[in-house]
Amino acid sequence: MKQIKTLLIAAVMMLGASSMNAQAKTAHIDVQELLSKMPEMTSAKAQLDKLNKTFETEYSTMVTEYQTKMRKYESEAETATKEVNETRAKEMQDMGQRIQQYRDNAQKQLQDKETEIIKPIMDKAKAAIVKVAKAKGYQYVMDASTLIVADGPNLFEDVKKELKF
Repeated sequence: MKQIKTLLIAAVMMLGASSMNAQAKTAHIDVQELLSKMPEMTSAKAQLDKLNKTFETEYSTMVTEYQTKMRKYESEAETATKEVNETRAKEMQDMGQRIQQYRDNAQKQLQDKETEIIKPIMDKAKAAIVKVAKAKGYQYVMDASTLIVADGPNLFEDVKKELKF
C-alpha cells in the first residue's frame, strides 16, 4: 500500500512537472548574426583591424631587420673573428627573443582590446534580448546557432527594432 502511494505521488509530480514545462514559452535568436549586424560591431571591428594592422606592420619590420642582419652576419662569418661571431650570435638570439616577446605582447593587447570593445556591445544586445523576451512573455530564449531545430518564434527582428537598427 505504501509503495502504491509513493508511485502515485511520483506520477502526480511528473505530470505536474511536464505540464509546467509545456506552459513555458521559448523563443530563439541567432546571437552571432545579431552582433554582426549591429552598427557598433562594425566600428569595433574597424578599430580592431586598425590595431592589428599596426602590430603586423611593426612585427614585419622587426622580422625583416632580423633577416637582413642574419644574412649579413652569415656572409661575414668566415672572415670575422670567433669573438665577433659569438657577439653577433648573442645579438641575433636577443633580437629573436625581442621579436617573440613583441608578438606575444601584441596578441595579448589585441585580445584585451577586443574584450574591452566587444563586451559592452554584447551586454547591450543581451539587455535588448531580455527586454523583448519579457515584453513578449518568453521565459527562455535560446541561441539559435547552437540549436539543431529552431522551430519556435525568432526574436531577431524584434530585438533589431529594440536596438534601432
